[in-house]
Amino acid sequence: MPDMLVKLYELPKVEPILQLMEEQNISIRLGIPPEKHVVLDWIGEYFGEAWVSEADVAFSQKPSTIYLAIDQEKQQLVGFGCFETTCKGFFGPTGVHPDYRGRDIGKALLLACLHGLANLGYAYGVIGGAGPVEFYRKVVGATEIPDSVPGIYRGMLRRNAPTPNQD
Repeated sequence: MPDMLVKLYELPKVEPILQLMEEQNISIRLGIPPEKHVVLDWIGEYFGEAWVSEADVAFSQKPSTIYLAIDQEKQQLVGFGCFETTCKGFFGPTGVHPDYRGRDIGKALLLACLHGLANLGYAYGVIGGAGPVEFYRKVVGATEIPDSVPGIYRGMLRRNAPTPNQD
């Protein structure tokens, strides 16, 4: 998956999508430290431990750099988006619970996070290891960065990695 570059100075406004979320009883807000354990457990259950590590870093920032999507009616987490975790100026990871996909929650989290990067003073943001390339291209005009695979994730340690033969 390639990295993608986003012009933060040409982002769509975030307010209209946040209003749409409110109309759907979904709030988008920064995470706070007392809920870190709940959020990290949820991310681990639905998205895996590598993303838990990145979200953990987001909670350690002051203010945090993790946005949460919360179903206000059920008072439960339904999505998250991080920025400034693995690298400065990077967006990701982000995820939305399968039952809530197709409701623009991912778009709202993306825009909130990218506006967060812009508010930190960046002119450009990087979407690291962008999965849904067409989504990012359509929503924020992101462009692929040539030769960016595997990028910063090259050589990353993973659980259950194959072990070399020992003859």
